[in-house]
Formats: sequence, structure tokens, C-alpha cells
Amino acid sequence: MSARKPGSVCAETKPAKEHRSMTPIVRFAPSPTGLIHIGNVRTALLNYLFAKKSGGKFILRFDDTDTERSREDYVAAIREDLRWLGLHWDAEVRQSERLALYDAAAEKLKAKGLLYACYETSDELDRRRRRQLARGLPPIYDRAGLALSDDERASLAAEGRTPHWRFRLPNTKDGSDLTPQQTLVQWDDLIRGLVTVDLGSLSDPVLIREDGSYLYTFCSVVDDADLAITHIVRGEDHVTNTGVQVALFEALGATAPSFGHHSLLVGADGKVLSKRLGDLSIAGMRESGIEPMAVASHAALIGTSDAIEPHRDLATLASLYDPSKISTAPARFDPQELAGLNAKLLHGLDYADVAARLEAMGVEGGEDFWNAVRGNLDKLSDAVQWWAVVSGDIEPAAERDDGFLKAAAEDLPAEPWNGDTWGAWTGAVKARTGAKGRALFHPLRLALTGRDKGPELNVLLPLIGRERVRKRLG
Repeated sequence: MSARKPGSVCAETKPAKEHRSMTPIVRFAPSPTGLIHIGNVRTALLNYLFAKKSGGKFILRFDDTDTERSREDYVAAIREDLRWLGLHWDAEVRQSERLALYDAAAEKLKAKGLLYACYETSDELDRRRRRQLARGLPPIYDRAGLALSDDERASLAAEGRTPHWRFRLPNTKDGSDLTPQQTLVQWDDLIRGLVTVDLGSLSDPVLIREDGSYLYTFCSVVDDADLAITHIVRGEDHVTNTGVQVALFEALGATAPSFGHHSLLVGADGKVLSKRLGDLSIAGMRESGIEPMAVASHAALIGTSDAIEPHRDLATLASLYDPSKISTAPARFDPQELAGLNAKLLHGLDYADVAARLEAMGVEGGEDFWNAVRGNLDKLSDAVQWWAVVSGDIEPAAERDDGFLKAAAEDLPAEPWNGDTWGAWTGAVKARTGAKGRALFHPLRLALTGRDKGPELNVLLPLIGRERVRKRLG
């Protein structure tokens, strides 16, 4: 069979219809039932970068029809996380405000005989599936709801049963035949290449619950059609959904978008990530001091053929974006790798990039201080500690050679100091004491900073100043 974009329901693939808009329109559709995590943001970024590279539009859609679990504070948190990452959307919609649209689409499918009432309880369906499995049959719904007469439906309603509604998949020879047969949906996936789903192996999906609420599969298709979404990039766990949704698009007389299904994230140990881990949430990363562009760079590049390197803006990431670079193998997320990427990003930032934030932290010293310490930062907040080393009082090191330090103090140069002062001073101390290498430098570092390692002392020394140095030498 020949491949095409987007998918089509058929035994032989049909020619593609043209999208209503030549401008790419993508969307990110989180459910506001919790905080978004690194996996969610990866999907958001892959769509956002696609739109930005192609001059398209990025829509934020809240899938908030789950009234029991959806919360307004999560809506606000998701917006905050996306803005923190630098993502801006061209439009925002909420499914809870679009129920009339879903009602109209449901009535359209009912009028075509493609949405039918079923009265089985969950227990009855479960027993039926077990019987099918015991007989060696596939556990798919037998379409008993379609065989009900009007009198049988009235009788079930009189018992107090409320129906759920299923979408009749186009997988039979004709309308009178209820037996599924192999019916292939194929699409040329942006990431995975040619993908095929057999509708004949699936149950007719429930689109409306007994309480009248709509399920994701239905609302998503209605929204994507109404918003003229042209491309959808999402997780590989939606591949089977895509087969069903292509059928739904066609039943509603709409053009299916092009699809791309990326692999899911796993931990460094290869195991599926737990969404309950706090360090996976974007809010948790922000609170821990990770830079937004470190998160964006990692999320956009993980699982691709591009090296995971820090980039300073989303425009650069967009220029690199190419769905064909995304691997189908599981992408490994390692918090330590993100931490290293964060440090590498900070090391490359100019003072102008961080000046306002440093000032807000009470860190002074200007560009000279930033250039001195940035190579030793894992997080920007580490600069506060180094500013305390430069400008405040430090805890004296437990390991001190008072005789050596007294001799060093006697050779302390007069100010003004510059980048050559450290070399001149240690040269004089070496000549006086005979100390060299670690025996020369380590006691001085401990006395001046209280730490075993840190920024180069030739740049730190002028910032500390002669009076503080003299005091710390004792």
C-alpha cells in the first residue's frame, strides 16, 4: 500500500485532502489535573518549535472536561510554567467552554447511525470479555447495542439504565454486517514513517459516558477539526488512538491532520518515569534553580540525533527542529544530565544576561565578579555564596598553618590590585618559604575562601581586597 499524509480509512489508501490552511497550526493540550512535567513539556516544545520554524501558530488547549479532577490552580500553574520556559501561544481554548460544539458533533454522528446507545454495565462488559478470551476470541465489543430493538431499549431505560454511546468503526462490509474485518488506517508519520492500525481489531470506542460526559478521543477530534489543526506531534501511546481518530475525522467530514508520534521518556535506568517524582515537574525544576533554557534545550534535544547542548534562546532550538531527527527508541531522561547542562549554560552567559537577577539576589560586584565566578556555578543562586566569600566574613578553615600564613601576610602587596597581583604575591611567598605547588596554593585558598576549590584566585583576589585578605590570613 502506498503511504500518504494524513491518514485515511480504507483497504487501499485514498488520496489526501488538502488542509484548509497552508499555515501550520499545532496545539498543546494538557489536562489541568496536575502539574506538567518534563514529558509534557517535551511534547509542548516539539509542537511549539515546529510552529515557530515554519511561521505557524501554536494553540494552548486545556482538556478540562474531567470536572472532578480539573482545577483552576493547575490551569494557572501550567500557564506559568509555559511562560517561564518562554512559550507563548497564539490562542487559548478550554474544552469545558465548548460543550455545545461537542453536542452538535454527537448529534451529527447519531443522525448518520455512527453513534449508538449501549446499556451494558462495566461488570457485564468485563464478564463478556473474559468469556471471549476463554473461547480464544479477541476481547472486542460485539456490538450488541446495535442489535437492540426499540422495545428492548425502552425496557432497559425503564429499568433505570442510562446508555453510554459508542462510535461505530468503519470496519465491516456494509451497514447490515456487524462482524469486523481487517480495515487498515495508514499514515506517513512525521517521526515513525509508515504506520498502520487495523480497525478490525478494535472495539467501537465509547465517546459518551453514562453521565453524558464526553471522552478525550471525541473532544480532541472535534476541537482539532474546528481549530483547523494541521499537524499533531504527541506521544507514541496515542498511535492506536490515531487510527480511531482518523476514522472520526472522516465521519465528521473533516480533514485529518498530519501526525507524528515521539517515543516516551524513561529514566536513566531504562525504566518508565514515575510522574509522581517531584523533580520531574517543571515547577519543581524552577524552584530548584534550573534555568528555563536548560530545561527547554534538554527537552527539545533529548532523543534526537542532535547533541544535547545548552542553547540560549528558543529561536536557535527552532532552527534545529526536524521531526526526522527524533528517534523512535525510548529517550532517557537523567536529572544529573540536566544539572550538568544547566551548569554549562550558566558558564556561557554574559553578565548582561543575569545582571538584573543578581541584583535581585543582593549580589553586587558587577561584570568582574560574574566573570570570576560563573565557571564555578551549578545554579545561579550559587553566586550568592561566592558573593559572601568576596564581601563578607567567612568561617576560618579548620586546617591552618599559622606560621606559613603569617609569612604570606608579610609579603602582601600594596593596592591597587589587578589580575597580576596573585602571581606576584605567590612568587614572593614561594621565595620566602620555599613552598611550591599544592603546598603553596592550597593553604592560601583555604585561608582566603574557606573552600578547597573555586574560582581562579588571580581574578578573585582583587575582589576580596587587601584588608579582607590581611584579616583572613590572621
